[in-house]
Amino acid sequence: MNRSRTGLQLRRLGIAAVGALVAVGVAAGPAAAHAGVTASDPRALAENVTLSFTSEAESDTAGISELRVVLPKGIAPDALTLKDAPKEWKLTATADGYTIGGPALATGTDAEYSVTVRQLPDEDSLAFKTLETYGDGKISRWIEVPTDGEKVDNPAPVLKLKAAAPGAKVIAPSPSPTPSSAAPSTQPSAQPSAQPSAPVASASARATSEEDAGGSGTAAVVGVIAAVLLLAAAGTVWWVRRNRGQA
Repeated sequence: MNRSRTGLQLRRLGIAAVGALVAVGVAAGPAAAHAGVTASDPRALAENVTLSFTSEAESDTAGISELRVVLPKGIAPDALTLKDAPKEWKLTATADGYTIGGPALATGTDAEYSVTVRQLPDEDSLAFKTLETYGDGKISRWIEVPTDGEKVDNPAPVLKLKAAAPGAKVIAPSPSPTPSSAAPSTQPSAQPSAQPSAPVASASARATSEEDAGGSGTAAVVGVIAAVLLLAAAGTVWWVRRNRGQA
Protein backbone atom coordinates (compact mmCIF):
# COMPACT_ATOMS: atom_id res chain seq x y z
CA MET A 1 0.00 0.00 0.00
CA ASN A 2 2.81 2.42 0.92
CA ARG A 3 4.66 1.62 -2.29
CA SER A 4 1.49 2.32 -4.29
CA ARG A 5 1.08 5.71 -2.63
CA THR A 6 4.73 6.53 -3.23
CA GLY A 7 4.39 5.71 -6.94
CA LEU A 8 1.29 7.87 -7.21
CA GLN A 9 3.07 10.81 -5.58
CA LEU A 10 6.05 10.41 -7.92
CA ARG A 11 3.78 10.40 -10.99
CA ARG A 12 2.04 13.56 -9.80
CA LEU A 13 5.37 15.30 -9.22
CA GLY A 14 6.56 14.24 -12.67
CA ILE A 15 3.47 15.72 -14.31
CA ALA A 16 3.96 18.96 -12.39
CA ALA A 17 7.61 19.14 -13.48
CA VAL A 18 6.69 18.67 -17.15
CA GLY A 19 4.07 21.39 -16.87
CA ALA A 20 6.62 23.74 -15.34
CA LEU A 21 9.07 23.11 -18.16
CA VAL A 22 6.38 23.79 -20.76
CA ALA A 23 5.59 27.08 -19.03
CA VAL A 24 9.26 28.06 -19.20
CA GLY A 25 9.34 27.30 -22.93
CA VAL A 26 6.25 29.42 -23.56
CA ALA A 27 7.63 32.33 -21.54
CA ALA A 28 10.93 32.26 -23.43
CA GLY A 29 9.43 31.76 -26.89
CA PRO A 30 10.02 34.34 -29.67
CA ALA A 31 7.44 36.86 -30.82
CA ALA A 32 5.20 35.61 -33.60
CA ALA A 33 4.94 38.92 -35.44
CA HIS A 34 6.62 39.18 -38.83
CA ALA A 35 6.51 40.83 -42.26
CA GLY A 36 5.71 38.85 -45.40
CA VAL A 37 5.19 39.15 -49.15
CA THR A 38 3.32 37.13 -51.79
CA ALA A 39 3.02 37.52 -55.58
CA SER A 40 0.23 37.02 -58.10
CA ASP A 41 2.77 35.40 -60.46
CA PRO A 42 5.94 34.35 -58.59
CA ARG A 43 8.08 33.61 -61.65
CA ALA A 44 11.30 35.22 -62.75
CA LEU A 45 10.75 37.82 -65.51
CA ALA A 46 6.97 37.77 -64.95
CA GLU A 47 5.33 41.06 -66.00
CA ASN A 48 2.72 43.25 -64.29
CA VAL A 49 2.93 41.27 -61.07
CA THR A 50 0.98 42.26 -57.96
CA LEU A 51 3.05 42.03 -54.79
CA SER A 52 1.01 41.90 -51.57
CA PHE A 53 2.73 42.84 -48.31
CA THR A 54 1.65 42.25 -44.71
CA SER A 55 3.35 43.70 -41.64
CA GLU A 56 1.89 42.22 -38.48
CA ALA A 57 1.29 44.66 -35.63
CA GLU A 58 3.36 43.90 -32.52
CA SER A 59 2.75 46.97 -30.35
CA ASP A 60 0.16 47.12 -27.59
CA THR A 61 0.25 50.91 -27.39
CA ALA A 62 0.37 52.29 -30.96
CA GLY A 63 -0.52 51.49 -34.56
CA ILE A 64 1.72 51.30 -37.63
CA SER A 65 2.05 54.68 -39.39
CA GLU A 66 4.76 54.10 -42.01
CA LEU A 67 6.70 51.36 -43.76
CA ARG A 68 10.02 51.90 -45.47
CA VAL A 69 11.07 49.23 -47.97
CA VAL A 70 14.42 48.68 -49.65
CA LEU A 71 13.83 47.11 -53.06
CA PRO A 72 15.93 44.13 -54.18
CA LYS A 73 18.34 44.38 -57.09
CA GLY A 74 16.50 44.36 -60.40
CA ILE A 75 13.43 46.38 -59.29
CA ALA A 76 13.72 50.15 -59.65
CA PRO A 77 11.58 52.48 -57.51
CA ASP A 78 9.88 53.85 -60.65
CA ALA A 79 9.01 50.34 -61.86
CA LEU A 80 6.11 49.89 -59.43
CA THR A 81 2.81 51.60 -58.68
CA LEU A 82 0.53 51.47 -55.66
CA LYS A 83 -2.48 49.21 -56.12
CA ASP A 84 -4.13 49.03 -52.71
CA ALA A 85 -3.35 50.45 -49.25
CA PRO A 86 -4.98 51.60 -46.00
CA LYS A 87 -7.14 54.71 -46.30
CA GLU A 88 -5.15 57.94 -46.86
CA TRP A 89 -1.83 56.10 -47.13
CA LYS A 90 0.49 57.26 -49.93
CA LEU A 91 3.53 55.73 -51.62
CA THR A 92 6.67 57.82 -52.18
CA ALA A 93 9.73 56.66 -54.10
CA THR A 94 13.15 56.86 -52.42
CA ALA A 95 16.67 56.36 -53.73
CA ASP A 96 16.67 52.64 -52.86
CA GLY A 97 12.97 51.78 -52.62
CA TYR A 98 9.92 53.53 -51.26
CA THR A 99 8.00 54.59 -48.19
CA ILE A 100 4.29 54.07 -47.71
CA GLY A 101 2.30 55.51 -44.86
CA GLY A 102 -0.29 57.92 -43.54
CA PRO A 103 -2.51 58.15 -40.47
CA ALA A 104 -1.52 55.54 -37.87
CA LEU A 105 -3.62 52.38 -38.00
CA ALA A 106 -5.62 51.25 -35.01
CA THR A 107 -3.51 49.53 -32.37
CA GLY A 108 -3.19 45.83 -33.16
CA THR A 109 -4.13 46.25 -36.85
CA ASP A 110 -1.80 44.68 -39.43
CA ALA A 111 -0.55 46.91 -42.25
CA GLU A 112 -1.58 45.38 -45.58
CA TYR A 113 -0.99 46.88 -49.02
CA SER A 114 -0.14 45.84 -52.59
CA VAL A 115 1.88 47.25 -55.48
CA THR A 116 2.15 46.35 -59.15
CA VAL A 117 5.65 45.70 -60.52
CA ARG A 118 6.38 46.12 -64.23
CA GLN A 119 8.62 43.02 -64.26
CA LEU A 120 10.30 40.77 -61.72
CA PRO A 121 14.06 40.24 -62.13
CA ASP A 122 15.65 36.96 -63.18
CA GLU A 123 16.50 35.76 -59.67
CA ASP A 124 15.76 32.80 -57.40
CA SER A 125 14.45 34.93 -54.54
CA LEU A 126 13.83 38.57 -53.66
CA ALA A 127 14.28 40.17 -50.23
CA PHE A 128 12.35 43.32 -49.30
CA LYS A 129 14.03 44.76 -46.19
CA THR A 130 11.39 46.64 -44.20
CA LEU A 131 11.33 49.18 -41.39
CA GLU A 132 8.01 49.55 -39.55
CA THR A 133 7.37 52.84 -37.76
CA TYR A 134 4.62 53.11 -35.14
CA GLY A 135 2.67 56.17 -34.07
CA ASP A 136 4.69 56.39 -30.84
CA GLY A 137 8.01 56.41 -32.70
CA LYS A 138 8.91 52.76 -32.15
CA ILE A 139 10.65 51.14 -35.12
CA SER A 140 10.72 47.42 -35.93
CA ARG A 141 13.48 46.28 -38.29
CA TRP A 142 12.68 43.32 -40.55
CA ILE A 143 15.97 43.44 -42.45
CA GLU A 144 17.81 40.17 -41.86
CA VAL A 145 18.16 37.80 -44.82
CA PRO A 146 18.73 34.16 -43.77
CA THR A 147 21.42 32.17 -45.59
CA ASP A 148 21.92 28.42 -45.83
CA GLY A 149 18.59 27.79 -44.12
CA GLU A 150 19.62 29.40 -40.84
CA LYS A 151 17.03 31.14 -38.67
CA VAL A 152 17.23 34.84 -37.88
CA ASP A 153 15.40 36.95 -35.31
CA ASN A 154 14.12 39.67 -37.65
CA PRO A 155 13.74 38.14 -41.12
CA ALA A 156 13.06 40.39 -44.09
CA PRO A 157 10.10 39.50 -46.31
CA VAL A 158 11.47 37.08 -48.93
CA LEU A 159 9.70 36.05 -52.14
CA LYS A 160 10.79 32.74 -53.69
CA LEU A 161 10.62 32.76 -57.49
CA LYS A 162 10.04 29.93 -59.93
CA ALA A 163 11.91 29.61 -63.21
CA ALA A 164 10.99 32.07 -65.96
CA ALA A 165 8.42 31.05 -68.54
CA PRO A 166 9.83 29.78 -71.86
CA GLY A 167 10.71 32.73 -74.09
CA ALA A 168 10.48 35.32 -71.31
CA LYS A 169 12.82 38.26 -71.83
CA VAL A 170 13.82 41.37 -69.95
CA ILE A 171 11.66 44.26 -71.10
CA ALA A 172 13.18 47.66 -71.83
CA PRO A 173 13.32 49.98 -68.81
CA SER A 174 10.95 52.93 -68.68
CA PRO A 175 12.29 56.28 -69.85
CA SER A 176 13.96 58.47 -67.25
CA PRO A 177 11.67 61.10 -65.71
CA THR A 178 11.85 64.62 -67.05
CA PRO A 179 13.52 67.28 -64.88
CA SER A 180 10.15 68.78 -63.95
CA SER A 181 8.77 65.45 -62.72
CA ALA A 182 12.05 64.41 -61.10
CA ALA A 183 12.11 67.25 -58.58
CA PRO A 184 9.22 66.06 -56.39
CA SER A 185 10.59 62.51 -56.17
CA THR A 186 14.20 63.42 -55.36
CA GLN A 187 13.31 65.57 -52.36
CA PRO A 188 11.44 62.84 -50.43
CA SER A 189 14.16 60.30 -51.24
CA ALA A 190 16.86 62.54 -49.79
CA GLN A 191 14.98 62.96 -46.53
CA PRO A 192 14.39 59.25 -45.75
CA SER A 193 18.03 58.41 -46.53
CA ALA A 194 19.32 61.05 -44.11
CA GLN A 195 16.73 61.15 -41.36
CA PRO A 196 16.06 57.48 -40.51
CA SER A 197 19.66 56.93 -39.37
CA ALA A 198 19.09 58.63 -36.01
CA PRO A 199 15.67 57.14 -35.20
CA VAL A 200 16.72 53.70 -36.41
CA ALA A 201 19.78 53.81 -34.17
CA SER A 202 17.73 54.90 -31.17
CA ALA A 203 15.15 52.24 -31.96
CA SER A 204 17.90 49.65 -32.07
CA ALA A 205 19.14 50.76 -28.66
CA ARG A 206 15.57 50.69 -27.34
CA ALA A 207 15.10 47.21 -28.73
CA THR A 208 18.32 46.07 -27.05
CA SER A 209 17.20 47.40 -23.66
CA GLU A 210 13.78 45.80 -24.09
CA GLU A 211 15.41 42.49 -24.95
CA ASP A 212 17.64 42.77 -21.86
CA ALA A 213 14.59 43.47 -19.71
CA GLY A 214 12.75 40.55 -21.27
CA GLY A 215 15.75 38.30 -20.69
CA SER A 216 15.89 39.30 -17.03
CA GLY A 217 12.19 38.56 -16.60
CA THR A 218 12.58 35.16 -18.24
CA ALA A 219 15.58 34.36 -16.04
CA ALA A 220 13.54 35.20 -12.95
CA VAL A 221 10.73 32.88 -14.06
CA VAL A 222 13.21 30.09 -14.74
CA GLY A 223 14.79 30.59 -11.31
CA VAL A 224 11.46 30.38 -9.49
CA ILE A 225 10.43 27.23 -11.35
CA ALA A 226 13.83 25.64 -10.73
CA ALA A 227 13.43 26.32 -6.99
CA VAL A 228 9.96 24.74 -7.03
CA LEU A 229 11.31 21.65 -8.78
CA LEU A 230 14.15 21.32 -6.23
CA LEU A 231 11.68 21.55 -3.34
CA ALA A 232 9.49 18.95 -5.02
CA ALA A 233 12.45 16.63 -5.45
CA ALA A 234 13.44 17.06 -1.78
CA GLY A 235 9.88 16.33 -0.72
CA THR A 236 9.87 13.18 -2.83
CA VAL A 237 13.05 11.91 -1.21
CA TRP A 238 11.63 12.61 2.27
CA TRP A 239 8.35 10.85 1.40
CA VAL A 240 10.12 7.75 0.06
CA ARG A 241 12.37 7.48 3.13
CA ARG A 242 9.42 8.00 5.49
CA ASN A 243 7.34 5.25 3.86
CA ARG A 244 10.28 2.86 3.78
CA GLY A 245 10.82 3.46 7.52
CA GLN A 246 7.17 2.72 8.23
CA ALA A 247 7.26 -0.44 6.13
